[in-house]
Amino acid sequence: MSKLVSITIDDAGLAAPTPEIEQERKVAIFDLLEDNSFTLPEREDRSIPKGPFKLLLCIRERRLVFDISDTGDDQVAEFHLSLGPFRQVVKDYFQICESYFDAVKKMPPSQIEAIDMARRGIHNEGARVLQERLDGKADVDIDTARRLFTLICVLHWGG
Repeated sequence: MSKLVSITIDDAGLAAPTPEIEQERKVAIFDLLEDNSFTLPEREDRSIPKGPFKLLLCIRERRLVFDISDTGDDQVAEFHLSLGPFRQVVKDYFQICESYFDAVKKMPPSQIEAIDMARRGIHNEGARVLQERLDGKADVDIDTARRLFTLICVLHWGG
């Protein structure tokens, strides 16, 4: 049961999300809860529960916080990641998404497809950066990393 069974986004103090951002958040959370792989690695100084886990994701003091608890709400891990490594890829992702949404309204399918492929590529890059930043803290598969990256974008937009 090395998986996430609950995901809460703490966006207190951030700008209210647009309807599009709110929809992205709902879809990412739904998809994550349907299928994810989230494991905390063993530590020499303590054993780590095997899960399932609850995740509280937020930004505190300009850092991305993963607050992990067990199903009994006992905290089992917390780690803080610098937002710096995510800034450029999040910016690129928002720009390409804006281009994609504009293209859908007025461009032929071939151009929309090209922009969508670029969008997916940037999204994959964000997932790869997240996997690197989580190294030694949590192990996630690429699909889980992609969905978590979407949630980071949602938080980053408000932060």
